[in-house]
Amino acid sequence: MSATYFALCAVFLAVLGLLNGCRQQDAPPLDQQLYVWQRQWTDAHDAALAQSREDFSTLRVLALQTYPQAGWRRARINPALLKNDGRPLIAVIRLDGQLKSLDQTETTAQIQQVVADWQAQGLTLTGVEIDHDAGTARLPAYREFLARLRNVLPATLKLSITALPAWLDSPQLPALLAVVDSSVLQVHAVSNPERGLFDPVQAKEWAGRWSRITAKPFYLALPAYGIALLPGDGGAPLVESEVPIERVGSRRELLADPLQLSRLASQLRAEPPAHLAGLIWFRLPLKGDRRAWSLATLRAVSQGDRLESQLKLNLSDNDGLYDIAVSNRGNLDGGLPQRVTLAVTQCDAVDALNGYAVQQTPGQLSFTRLKDGRLPAEAERAIGWARCTKIDQGSSHVYP
Repeated sequence: MSATYFALCAVFLAVLGLLNGCRQQDAPPLDQQLYVWQRQWTDAHDAALAQSREDFSTLRVLALQTYPQAGWRRARINPALLKNDGRPLIAVIRLDGQLKSLDQTETTAQIQQVVADWQAQGLTLTGVEIDHDAGTARLPAYREFLARLRNVLPATLKLSITALPAWLDSPQLPALLAVVDSSVLQVHAVSNPERGLFDPVQAKEWAGRWSRITAKPFYLALPAYGIALLPGDGGAPLVESEVPIERVGSRRELLADPLQLSRLASQLRAEPPAHLAGLIWFRLPLKGDRRAWSLATLRAVSQGDRLESQLKLNLSDNDGLYDIAVSNRGNLDGGLPQRVTLAVTQCDAVDALNGYAVQQTPGQLSFTRLKDGRLPAEAERAIGWARCTKIDQGSSHVYP
């Protein structure tokens, strides 16, 4: 080849190198944190904390709540588990938005006592978060309370607040944000049941607007859970989440969509708004928590992994007595399969379990789902049993 050809190649490679050098470097990964929001801790917290430790940097733990009628209530945490976990801890103080007024002296004293008690138990707090759904008209008084609290908290503790998108139009918002170290913008709620629990387009818009108001780090609180809406006495629906409501009536289930949240998280990682420090997921899922994503799905969404449900038939044979189950081997929580068919030989007895019905025809068993249900990632559900000479798993099928 000619010298001219090699010279042109060299110029092309040099230009390509300059273009690559001008490209924007990958944005640093957003911090991933967790809310631990159970009022009564159980043995299930041990496994949940251990399994989440590698993927979520910080725990924001419900510590104290006050209600308009019931007054102050401490969350019954397990300090030994938190101490052994070792992650940074932020104590969250929930002040009900329906309080007619905020007794600043009493509230400050309650918070100081929680901080002192946690520290006496050997817990290393890094911050305090105040979760108060104050109306916009009450933001000046709320700012006054936060400034007072900031002055009496140990200097080693950061002060943050949970914030509402409704505050975005308030001229008092910049002054409020100026007295805290960071804010957590909550972008999930049921403002309109027809729009569901979460609107990713609206959440992204709110985050962009928030970034132009605050000069300090902020986080987005994102949903990894579901709720049920029940008819209320006054027309407004009642919201049932982690605590069951003893009430007769049909329930309308709303569940945050992992695929939606995954797309939003990817967009935020690619083009984070100014001052966005991370994402905080609500809430730590416990075994048996039917209204929370599985930890496998939460982990996959937070890390930006590809999401997929993988339904599989599982048979357990004990001398011709088969236990029949379906499992989800993927990382995405999915629905129970609509139908499962099994190729069988000479079945003497068969029965369905857990919301399935079974029909037996020559050479086949057909299990049909009677009602909707979830099959979490990495979970298994028994759907029946059969006593047969043989079940051919290779000729059996699971239909989503």
